[in-house]
Parts: sequence; C-alpha cells; structure tokens
Amino acid sequence: MRVNFRNMTVQVIIGIILGIIVGLVSPKFGAELNILAQWFIKLIKMLVPPIIFLTVVTGIGGMGDMKKVGRIGGKALIYFEIVSTIALAIGLVVVNLIQPGHGIDTSHAKASEVSQFVTQAKDSETGFIGFISNIIPESIAGAFAQGDLLPILFFAVLFGTAAASLGQKAKPVIRFFEDLTEIFFKIVGMVMKISPIAAFGAMAYTVGQFGASSLINLGELMGSVYLTMLIFILLVIGGIAKAFGFNILKFIAYIKEELLLVLGTSSSESAMPSLMKKLENYGCSKSVVGLVVPTGYSFNLDGTAIYLSMASIFIAQAYNVHLSITHQITLLLILMLTSKGAAGVTGSGFITLAATLSAVPVIPVAGIALLIGVDRFMSESRAITNIIGNAVATVVVAKMENEFGEAENSAPAAVEPTRIIPS
Repeated sequence: MRVNFRNMTVQVIIGIILGIIVGLVSPKFGAELNILAQWFIKLIKMLVPPIIFLTVVTGIGGMGDMKKVGRIGGKALIYFEIVSTIALAIGLVVVNLIQPGHGIDTSHAKASEVSQFVTQAKDSETGFIGFISNIIPESIAGAFAQGDLLPILFFAVLFGTAAASLGQKAKPVIRFFEDLTEIFFKIVGMVMKISPIAAFGAMAYTVGQFGASSLINLGELMGSVYLTMLIFILLVIGGIAKAFGFNILKFIAYIKEELLLVLGTSSSESAMPSLMKKLENYGCSKSVVGLVVPTGYSFNLDGTAIYLSMASIFIAQAYNVHLSITHQITLLLILMLTSKGAAGVTGSGFITLAATLSAVPVIPVAGIALLIGVDRFMSESRAITNIIGNAVATVVVAKMENEFGEAENSAPAAVEPTRIIPS
C-alpha cells in the first residue's frame, strides 16, 4: 500500500516520529525546538477568540428563537455536569484501586519548584463566586486581547441573544459575521499546514527535556491515568454514543487529524476551529456547534477532571496521608467546581491542582512537584479526552434537538477535513 505523504495525518505522524528521534539523539537541541510548537500554538490562539465570538454569535443570532437558545444551552450544561462528575468519580475509584502513589520517593520533590503555582493559586479567585466573577469581563477589548475564553463566550452569548431578539433587523449583521467566519476558517487552514512542524518541535522538546528515564518513577501513575481515560472514553462516552446511534470508534477515526494535532501540541485549543467545521460536516447544525463546542471547552473538561482527581489522591498516597470517605467526597465536590474553571486559569494543570489541594489541607500542596516531570505526557491524554468528550457532546445535543442531518453522516470513517465523501 502506497503512503500518501500529502495527507496531513501522515505528515503529523512523521513529525512526531522525527521529533522523538531528535530528542533521543540530541536532547539539548531537541529541548530548544519547543519554540516551534509555541509559535504554532500562538498562531492558533490568535485565531481562537474571534472564531469563538463569530461562531457563537452566528449560531445564536441565526436561530431567531430565544426558547431554542435556552433549551440547547440548558441541555448542554446538564450533560456537561453529569458526564464530568462521572469522570471525577471514575478517576477516584481507579486511583484508589491501583494506588500508584504508594512507595514513591518524595525526597525528590522540591517545594521551591512549585512555589510559583501555589502563589498563583492563592492569588487567583477560586470557588464558585470567583469562577462567576471571572466570567464577566472588565472590558470587551481586554478579554479579546488576553484571549480569555469565558468572558468572550459570555459577551458572544449576550450579543447573539440580542441579535436573535431583533429578528430581521439583525440579519445583515449575522450574514456579515458568517462571511467573516469563513475568512477566519480559511486562515486556520493556512496555519494548519505547518502543524506537522509544530508536532515535530513539541515531541523533540518533550523527549530531549525529560528523557525516557523520566517516566520510570511515575510510569504507574501515567498508566493509571491512561487506563482511566480509555475506560471513560470506551465505556462512558462510547455508551452514550451508542445510545444516540453512532459508533465511538468510527467517530474517533473521523476526527483523527484533530486528535493527532492535539497529541503533538498538547493543546486542545489548536484543534478547536477545525473540529467545529468537521462537526458541521458530520451533520450537526451550525447553531448547535457554535454554542456547544465553545461552552464545552470551559465546562466539559472530562480529561482534566480525571487528571485532577487522580493526581490529588496520588499525592496523598505518596505522602502516606490517609483520606477517609468524607475527605474524598469533599474532594469530589470541590473538584466539581475547580475543574470547570481549569481552562480559564493560566497554567491550568498545576494552578488548579494547587487551588484544589489548598481547599483540602490534609494533602500537602508541595506534592505537585512530583508531577512536574511527566505532566507534559499526561497533558496530552487530558487534551485528547477533553476534545473527544466535547465532540460527542455536540453530536448528542444536536440529536436531542433534532438538529442533526442523518443523510450527511453516511461514512464518518472516510471523511476528509472539509467535506463528506459518499460511501
């Protein structure tokens, strides 16, 4: 079988393989190549705020039915809360059964390495009140300049709702935004052509910086996290997909380019624009995609929820801290809040974990130093689980709202990034 080197999937895989080789052969040089991934992520993040704003506004404004907006948003939020809570619970169960933290040498954990994360966690507003306060932007321009997803989403919902309530008067604005959206997606297509280079740089950095031996001590935790996320994707998300009439494995194959991009860059944001376009091609209406996907990036972080619950218990096990059922239930309730705002916090993994542990004082916050060396590897699985969860959620909500075109979903495993290939 001849390999098509023009295919983006093939190019990304080649980039990942070459990155691993460079990281092993020349670790110092490989570590310096992280700049390639950073440039790519900056390009994508440059495009995410306007795309989020435009897609949400056109999605809501194009509905012209306020009851429909509320119904879709309400169903999506209920779905997010139920599924992410299940993710948290599964993470707690698996980490308690496998107990990867027992026997860890905590002498290698340096409190000085995590001082910046602890300080930022204390300075940041946490909890429900702080989370709500951070949603409301001090200025619209500031939210766009800083790329804060939640404030932009909040403003876009207000703008779209106002446009929908005006009906025909707002139609010219909505049509202009739809044309503008197409231009931004065209720019995304141009940027995506360099994604194999970004994947190469990211993998060269990871292997060069940490080396293969960095995984030995924490390999059991990584294995536990991967296993838990696999169970969650196949059983929980897969069960939901089956209940709504589509196969999770074929669906994953359909979004494989986005997943490989996330694998290479460890950033789910990098795949958001192309994922939204692909979900429309899969059969979901533009209005559902425009509302559910951006909202899910803040409220439906299944992979992050699993990681936070397992990392918290892992640290407790490493320091021989016994957590009672009451402690773990309290931890679960706290994580239900902190995990929702994880994407909106700078350096989300460590800062959110530090903020969570600060609310459960029996677990030493300094223990997150144990995770620094391998967080890069686990962040990839978090991002992949997050994006699969959000993609499935969008299809589910679309089907619940009868906003799904069955005729367009004939061959999901053989779909190109921008169009459906008939079976």
